[in-house]
Amino acid sequence: MTTTSPDTETSAVVTFENVRIGFDEEDVLRGVSFEVMPRETVVLLGETGTGKTLTLKLAAGLLRPTQGEIEVLGQDVSSMGERELLPYRRQLGFVFQEGALFDSMSVAENVAYQLREDRRSEEEIERRVREVLHFVELEQTLDMLPSELSGGMRRRVSIARALAARPPVMLYDSPTAGLDPVTAQTIITLILRSRDVFGVTAMLATQRVQDGFALANFRFDAESKRVVRLAKRESTVPTGGESSEPVTRFVVYREGRVYFEGKPEEMAESKDAYLQRFLAGI
Repeated sequence: MTTTSPDTETSAVVTFENVRIGFDEEDVLRGVSFEVMPRETVVLLGETGTGKTLTLKLAAGLLRPTQGEIEVLGQDVSSMGERELLPYRRQLGFVFQEGALFDSMSVAENVAYQLREDRRSEEEIERRVREVLHFVELEQTLDMLPSELSGGMRRRVSIARALAARPPVMLYDSPTAGLDPVTAQTIITLILRSRDVFGVTAMLATQRVQDGFALANFRFDAESKRVVRLAKRESTVPTGGESSEPVTRFVVYREGRVYFEGKPEEMAESKDAYLQRFLAGI
């Protein structure tokens, strides 16, 4: 496997090479290989059970592959021990589908959790908590408990908590699942903002292909503070090229393998019957 460096704009931030993992003697991922470049968003698409969430857990070192290698930020995650994984995971932001907030903690305490684990000063913790809650437009929830929030608000707090430590890589597991269309669009806008304001590299697992196209076709303009449509030329310039615009690619799983990998417009133009099933949901 080629050694990567997170400091080089032309090197992959995430690399999966021939990764397999299975349970009860049956493989779920069957030789998956792909790369994620700096500032790129890779959208993992596929039916339930095809291994999208497993891929994120493998990238986070929460599971170990039975075969293959995984590199993230220049580190061989697939061979790390638990002692090495703890500091490694602090470089990742993970947004779970269910939010995974601590029910007995206030919103502020939830967002501050990792910062306190990292032994930041209370002054810095308070500043960062307010900063990220302002970013997700939930400053008014500081003293509220998760049970007092709507599903969409809990998802936004989860994003704030993930961003608080300023990670270079974000992992999103079905971030809009179960939300109404308006709330889902709010979440996608926040993901756009985190990508374009903080320059994070991201992997997003979803069954909602429309979320992927929204990330591919729009960007957050910091000057106007608005989401604007990308010109076609901008949205297709590869990472490391002359354009600084974000790049989104799709990786479609089928039966535990990569069935399609490419640009959103390539998928949109494909006549493949399996890919057309996803497109029909837009």
